[in-house]
This record gives sequence, C-alpha cells and structure tokens, in this order.
Amino acid sequence: MYRQHFGLKEHPFSLTPDTQFYFNSQTHREVLSTLLLALRHSEGFIKVVGEVGTGKTLLSRKLLASLGDNFITAYIPNPYLTPEELKWFLAEEIGIHYSPEIPSYQLLKEINMRLVELAQQKRQVVLIVDEAQAMPRETIEALRLLTNLETEKSKLLQVVLFGQPELDDLLARPDLRQLKQRIVFSEYLQTISKSSLPDYLAYRLSSAGYRGASLFSRSAIRLLYKASGGVPRLINVIAHKATLAAYGQGADHVNRAHMVRAIMDTAESRSLGRWLARRDYWLWPMLAASAAAIIVTAPGLLGSV
Repeated sequence: MYRQHFGLKEHPFSLTPDTQFYFNSQTHREVLSTLLLALRHSEGFIKVVGEVGTGKTLLSRKLLASLGDNFITAYIPNPYLTPEELKWFLAEEIGIHYSPEIPSYQLLKEINMRLVELAQQKRQVVLIVDEAQAMPRETIEALRLLTNLETEKSKLLQVVLFGQPELDDLLARPDLRQLKQRIVFSEYLQTISKSSLPDYLAYRLSSAGYRGASLFSRSAIRLLYKASGGVPRLINVIAHKATLAAYGQGADHVNRAHMVRAIMDTAESRSLGRWLARRDYWLWPMLAASAAAIIVTAPGLLGSV
C-alpha cells in the first residue's frame, strides 16, 4: 500500500519470519552462536526461552539456514503431537519409509538403525521444536527417550527447544526432572534494546529496498520504544501502522503524530506508550488552538506597545 510512496520493494514490517529481515542484535547473535557451537559439539538438549514476539521462530529459521550440509534437520512448528506422531515425524524426516501399522518398538528400532547409519556418514540429526511449551507431557517423555539413542562418543539425536517462559514451568515438574537435567545450554532471548531500535528499523527498511534518509523521526522512535518495550513483533505492528499513517497524509517521513495514531490503534501497546500517545492526542489540538489565538491577537498586542 505504501511501498511505492517510500520506494520499497517489500513490506519492511511484515510479521512473516523471513530470514531476509533477521536483525543480528546482541541477544540474537549470542544465542545463535551458542546454538551453533553446541550443535557442532553434539551437546544433546538445548533450550531457548523468550517472551511472545521476541523472534524465536525467526531465530529458529536462521539456525536452520546456518547449519551446514552435514546436518539433517527436522523442524516441528506445532508440537501438539502424540508420542507416536512424534516418532512418525522423525522417521519421515530422516528417510525411513514406514507404515502406521508398524509396531512402536519396530519403528523405534528402525529409527535407531537409521541414526547410527547417518552417524557413520558423519551426518548429525537435529530436531528443532518451536512453541515447545505446548508439547504434551507424554510426548516430551517420548522425546527424552529418543535422545537415549547414542554411540559411545556422541548423541545420535540433538534437540533444540524454543518456547515461551511457560516452558520453564513445564520442565520444572518433578516427573520431567530427567529431561531438565539433560539440558546442556539454556538461553533467554531478550528484547531489542532502546539504543538498538533505530538500527533495527533502518535494517528492516534497507532490507525492503529503502534507500532514503532516516524514515522515522527521533521523537517517533522514542515513543515507539515506550509503546513496544522492544518486543520485535510489537515494533513491527506499530511501525507498519505509523508508516501507513504517514503515507495517508502524503508525508515523506514518519513523525511523532503518525506514531501516536499507530499506538492508539494498537491495543497491545505498553501502558506507558499508550499514556504518552493519549496525552499527545488530546494535547495537540489545545496547543494548536492556543497558537492560532496568539496569531490572531498578535497585531493588536504589537500595536499597543
């Protein structure tokens, strides 16, 4: 809608987890480095926790794109599976032709044989589970049992769990303590910092083809941070609406007034940002009226001096 107006080839603030728009912030860079290092050393279970909208899915896609040809990856976007469905999914991903009629023990045996075969070929198998906090308890236990498959020197299956903070609550259950003890690395994904927000916006815009001067005013960016709390998903939602507001007025940049409109239209905005936006929304008409009154009365005032 506003792409042509601002010289964009794509929408810069889309919520689709496209690795083209992956911003290498400090927290994302550190977590990704830890993941790659751990997987290359066959460390078993790795856990990444982050609040809603902090970019876990995008990070998981970036991880998949960063692993070399010696890795075989299986990605589960929706982990609400039964234990048998989990085994079937893994079997299919590692190249096992199976039938639902195969007994569970036979399927597990074939998975083990295939994992050993891949290990002999120097291929590492990585299972990445997104939204892991939604995985049923029985399926998590089945996942733990699958990681029991190992050689004398290394794990045959490595697992990366991405989840919301509720994942920590789930793993704190006494009956899941064996899995929790196997988590070698546990990382927490932070939000975009205040100082990094201008770079984040600039990176998203340049990745979408923008080549002009800074599109967002400093005041607009400060208000955006207060309204989003640095959560990437909220940043994208509000920035998209603010850019749309600027386009609607034919403006060549996004100012604070456009950001105010975007925040007022976004119920998920943080309370401080909404309060500031609401204040500006009601204050500006009063200031404009006062300024008009001064202009009207100024000639008389000047004449009486």
